[in-house]
Amino acid sequence: MDRDGGDLRRLPSGRHRLSRDYVAGHQVARILSAVVEIAGTDGYRALTVDSIIANAGVSRATFYVHFKNKDDAFLRASDVVVEQMMDRVVHAYQGEPDATGRVRASLGALLGYLSENPRAARMCVVESMSAGPLAAERRDRALAAFAQVVTDNMHELFPHYPNPELMAETIVGGIYQVAYSRIARGETESLPELRDGLLHTFAAPDPDRWGPDAPSREPESAARESRASWSE
Repeated sequence: MDRDGGDLRRLPSGRHRLSRDYVAGHQVARILSAVVEIAGTDGYRALTVDSIIANAGVSRATFYVHFKNKDDAFLRASDVVVEQMMDRVVHAYQGEPDATGRVRASLGALLGYLSENPRAARMCVVESMSAGPLAAERRDRALAAFAQVVTDNMHELFPHYPNPELMAETIVGGIYQVAYSRIARGETESLPELRDGLLHTFAAPDPDRWGPDAPSREPESAARESRASWSE
């Protein structure tokens, strides 16, 4: 699938020397690109088998060779987009030597991908809310993967903090909601500009209490201190 559901040229008709696997792969890519194009432009409600095959330039029989129905195609397209997004995030993550840089690079990569692929962004972030429980499950799984990136770095930055998983889930959930609102308003291209503001929005734990050089605490004591720090 081309980036953001871009057009793929149709294969020549009639006899040719292209392998069966190549033809099948090309057909699937065109169908998935059509799904991104339609759902990311006109919304999930506009997605039908008829609209997909018309956009992809394939027959109805060809569609049903590869997909059960429109929802199957939507889920497959979402999986491809999330995989591309995670590849971008991981590549950025691996290029940074410390935890702070990794979180900043990961968020920048995520927002950059969404900005560069506005139709894919709308399909995965906004339209997945209308696509049923399986799409919601895929969305939650993607959010959990991003939360794990934050959690891993929280463990390095604040190894004594009592509940880094909850903090990571809260941060990622907040970022998702901000991205959702911008994408829904048609402001996807502005997402990269929000990186630093988002990073500074969430209160970081006190490194003197929770950082690598802080004294170790029993879990119950750490939890009490964490709650108390918000009331100071």
